[in-house]
Amino acid sequence: MLILGIETSCDETAAAVVEDGREILSSCVASQVEDHKAFGGVVPEIASRKHLETINFVVEQALGEAKVDFNDLQAAAVTYGPGLAGALLIGIQTAKAISFVHKIPLIGINHLEGHIYSAFLEDSTLSPPAIALIVSGGHTSLVYVKDLGDYEVLGQTRDDAAGEVFDKVARMMDLGYPGGPIIDSLAKKGDVKAVKFPQARLKSGSPFDFSFSGVKTSVLYYLRYTKKDEVASKEDIAASFQYAVVETLVKKSLAAAKEKKTDKIILGGGVAANSYLRQVLKERAGKEGISAYSPSLSFCTDNAAMIAGLGFVRYNLGDRSSFSLNACPNLSL
Repeated sequence: MLILGIETSCDETAAAVVEDGREILSSCVASQVEDHKAFGGVVPEIASRKHLETINFVVEQALGEAKVDFNDLQAAAVTYGPGLAGALLIGIQTAKAISFVHKIPLIGINHLEGHIYSAFLEDSTLSPPAIALIVSGGHTSLVYVKDLGDYEVLGQTRDDAAGEVFDKVARMMDLGYPGGPIIDSLAKKGDVKAVKFPQARLKSGSPFDFSFSGVKTSVLYYLRYTKKDEVASKEDIAASFQYAVVETLVKKSLAAAKEKKTDKIILGGGVAANSYLRQVLKERAGKEGISAYSPSLSFCTDNAAMIAGLGFVRYNLGDRSSFSLNACPNLSL
């Protein structure tokens, strides 16, 4: 079964063809990083316009690389949320047109569920139950995956998402955009213990909720009020900040796995590409007898292969979307 996936939730225009939910025949992504770099973050209006300019070319490229045409497809799967409303609508309307003209089912996909599925996409031995840690520029969540399509959200961020904090701290340090890869690279040359930045310990609510506004503010105050001759190097600041964020993510993920008595943790989302997070989670989980699964770097960031793969799962669960499918910017699991 061949499923076309379309993903336009933020600043990547992506299309992919996946066979039987696992075999990736093509995965094409047009990035907008250069278009947003001057602004230090994603500008929604620019993102929507760039999606409109490139979506048809990206879909054609995906079909061409897969050596198939529209008549070979069994369904069109598309992200309908969460994300930027205007950006989502470009992908949704494109998928609707393909579905209508070629008389194939339309399947709306939750972007967060797509990130969970990204690990399953590449590893045929992986099966639920598992704990999923979704970390990106817009989301930080811990999810208990009972089965594909059956989820329990254990905790999420109460303020900034992990990826958002990386970008904001990079901006404070004049490092550029996007901040995540830059800080990851700098931190490899720094000392994680050079500066002690706080790790939030929430006193109320879910023990698996996150808060990163404190560490962000701590970095700001450190840069603003520390005497110039006493300020640590950029490498040390990056390493110390990254350490505080990663420690929080890993500790809560392991605690969730123990509570739910599962021996699997799945990483997903753009921050899942962070080399230090991948390394620490794998090492700490291994010591606890828990396996950590991380997608390839190309499937951590937004992509359509995870959407097409999940579309196959949703198709077999009987899910179909009507042409009234609309963008849901604040969609949750």
